[in-house]
Amino acid sequence: MISFKWTNENVNRLKLRTFLLNKGVTRTLLKRIKFHGGQTLVNGENVYTNHMLEDGDQIEIILPPEPQNEILNVSNLPINILFENDNYLIVNKPVNVATVPSHLYPNDTMVNRVLGYYLRKDYPSRKIHVVNRLDRGTSGPVIFAKNSLAHSILDKEFKNHRIKKSYIAGLVGRIPYQHASIKLPIGRKPDSFLERMVIDGGKVSDTEFWKYKTNDQYSLVKIRLHTGRTHQIRVHFATIGYPLIGDWLYGKETDVLDHQALHSYQLEFWDALDGIEIKVKAPIPSYFNDLIKNE
Repeated sequence: MISFKWTNENVNRLKLRTFLLNKGVTRTLLKRIKFHGGQTLVNGENVYTNHMLEDGDQIEIILPPEPQNEILNVSNLPINILFENDNYLIVNKPVNVATVPSHLYPNDTMVNRVLGYYLRKDYPSRKIHVVNRLDRGTSGPVIFAKNSLAHSILDKEFKNHRIKKSYIAGLVGRIPYQHASIKLPIGRKPDSFLERMVIDGGKVSDTEFWKYKTNDQYSLVKIRLHTGRTHQIRVHFATIGYPLIGDWLYGKETDVLDHQALHSYQLEFWDALDGIEIKVKAPIPSYFNDLIKNE
């Protein structure tokens, strides 16, 4: 049983529904609580969400059970945990491991590995809530919410671009800019399910970067994403003429790497449930320095 408790400190009377929506509980979750085994309590009594609250009332919600997805395969391969509390698990995804299962990668993704970890720990919720995804060839922090409330709160933060994400990328060529932003709209490439491109009418996309190191062949840049479009970094740098090293989709395949040179090295967000700022760092893989060792 997973529950959350608050004290109503509003002097003016308001409905329980309004109070909970202000805490990040979505209308969809309220319906699940009502119809699938959860509870909404005020001062220990089960009430409807139109109940009028008084100042000082003790509010509790009990989330409905979230059983294991029986068709999801379990992997017992280890995970590298960067952070964990009651609501979030953040793991460092290695390169060439997918975040979520697909017909190409049904068995050994981060989702499969996290399910194995949950089962070994005997956690009460067995549903896997993926908050952010990284491409298979990109490494770095992936956030898993441990319950539906934590997921809905952080999903909203992502959609409002309030999650700070920092990356390092290896580019083909010696980039001349010390600090710049790429603000070009991105949309799906016509007739392609996977590929994206800069296109009129695409979604606003903003990639800020700083030159870090260079040699005659390559550049390393540090990046702050201000939006989170699919393949945003890869598309933006390819568009300005500096594709990521090893990016077969937007650049060229190379013998240097078997994946694109992209790593998410830092992630920051506000955990509204515990009232703390969470900041995690994933060590930068050594291959980045190897790329420019002949500088």
